Amino acid sequence: MIRNSKIILAGIAAVWVGLGGCGQNPEKQSAVQLKPPIQQEVEETRPQFSQPVLATVTEKTRKNYQWYCAQCHGIEGKGDGINAKLLTVPPRNHTKASYLETRTNEQLFEAIKFGGLSVGRAPCMPAWGHTLDEESIHSLVQYIRELCQCEAL
Repeated sequence: MIRNSKIILAGIAAVWVGLGGCGQNPEKQSAVQLKPPIQQEVEETRPQFSQPVLATVTEKTRKNYQWYCAQCHGIEGKGDGINAKLLTVPPRNHTKASYLETRTNEQLFEAIKFGGLSVGRAPCMPAWGHTLDEESIHSLVQYIRELCQCEAL
């Protein structure tokens, strides 16, 4: 029960952070300025991919996607989640292979773990590395590959 409460609170916090950081009304955003990590910090925390990681998509993966990703990316991954209309930068449509097949699995992994800004994309995409373990993130990458029906670059 306590763990479920923590998960629920983490999900709510992530939604609020996403809405606050990428809302349509920049004048009402707080004066806190987030700075991207310096390159040395990124290199120190960036995972090393010497061999491709083959993760399997499980029911837990699908539930993680619905819990953490669907609010913005949509239930079917089409970028039409309930929060999508509130964001300045539209969430990625995970069913469109034309973009996703130009990205490596490592790039998708880093976007999920460290947030969109870490890979030069939208700062609205929160970092899930403190919420999800690496195996779960690798599995989400494979699930996104299922959604787009595409292979990595």
